[in-house]
Amino acid sequence: MSDFPLTFPVRILLLGSGELGKELTISLQRLGCHVIACDSYAGAPAMQVATAKRVLDMTDTTALAAVIESERPDLIVPEVEKLASSALVAAARQGTRVAPSARVVELTFDRQGIRTLAATTAQVPTSPFAFADSLAALQEGAAKVGFPCFVKPTMSSSGHGQSRVERAEDLPAAWREACSGARADTGRVIVEGEIAFDYEITLLSVRHRDPSEPTQVRTSFCAPIGHRQSAGDYVESWQPQAMNPEVLKKAQNIAKKVLDALAEDTARAAAASGKSANADGENPMLGIFGVEMFVKGEDVYFSELSPRPHDTGMVTMITQPQNEFDLHTRAILGLPVDTSMFPEVAAGASAPLKSAVESASPCFTGVDAALRTSTDAQLRIFGKPEAHVGRRMAVALAVGADTDRARAKAREVISKITIHEG
Repeated sequence: MSDFPLTFPVRILLLGSGELGKELTISLQRLGCHVIACDSYAGAPAMQVATAKRVLDMTDTTALAAVIESERPDLIVPEVEKLASSALVAAARQGTRVAPSARVVELTFDRQGIRTLAATTAQVPTSPFAFADSLAALQEGAAKVGFPCFVKPTMSSSGHGQSRVERAEDLPAAWREACSGARADTGRVIVEGEIAFDYEITLLSVRHRDPSEPTQVRTSFCAPIGHRQSAGDYVESWQPQAMNPEVLKKAQNIAKKVLDALAEDTARAAAASGKSANADGENPMLGIFGVEMFVKGEDVYFSELSPRPHDTGMVTMITQPQNEFDLHTRAILGLPVDTSMFPEVAAGASAPLKSAVESASPCFTGVDAALRTSTDAQLRIFGKPEAHVGRRMAVALAVGADTDRARAKAREVISKITIHEG
């Protein structure tokens, strides 16, 4: 798999089969890839469109290693945080390529790894933070970063286990919430000082082979995506986020510094294991990265990084010829990429639908009304077999003359949909 161009079809083991995995599977299959979709439950969205499927506990090192051994993929593509990264490291040492890399999975799926790399190795601005492995350590860390602050598991996503803490008396409850809401038990939490930002962005950053010099790697950027969160999970996103060109350039430089530091760390890890790898040569770190940042005035602060398509980036399905899933597919396969928006699209937005009910067989009403709302809006129902309160079940996509109108249209479309027990 280190030689390019590749011979198709490519056999891909996809770890995580949610809505992002479903769209990624579709993009991969359009290029003839053979996708084996894995998740912890049957009937996950990506399994509905994949070539094959496997149900397993992906945090179980033995079980994951057994699937890798039996399926013998050309490429392993993680799509979720809840993974036994040690199985991926072992597979990489035996010659199976992991995209972006097994080392990146280790560092980014645990906030301690990526935040430490960003602050100390890449030396980019971040919010004040501290790690804690006990309530006493959390209390000490919170005193250092100040109140209000956020307490989060070091391994989680979509706001699970996150609390905003305004006073020291609330730290015990935040500690319990972080421990119970973690995707995997690392025994640590992160406490971050709050930044009174003007807005926050996701900068989709693509590391891909240079078409004019395939042995070299370039970093390209999509137009910045603005987003709004509630309880740590996104409730709408839009593209482009209006930014001063100099501030945008600063954000791009921060993203590139972090990605370059990740690539260098990956190369060192590969060399230590006896494998040949470097940022601009054999087995480079390729793929799309969702880099989240806070912007306050002319200052930009690194927040988090996902080495895969990002939930806020679903808006690119209506704004870009190559959406974030196409870009990830092309980058990891060493193919040409184009991060531009459609020339005729001024702005786009996404608004997810979260379930208000528990249901073992959810049904959707209002689909007809939603689709009558606008001819230039789209609706994607993910096909998750069960609904849980707060679970993301669908998304509306819309375009408009500006971001405000696109956002209003997306919200109107999604408001027509209701989930109930089938």
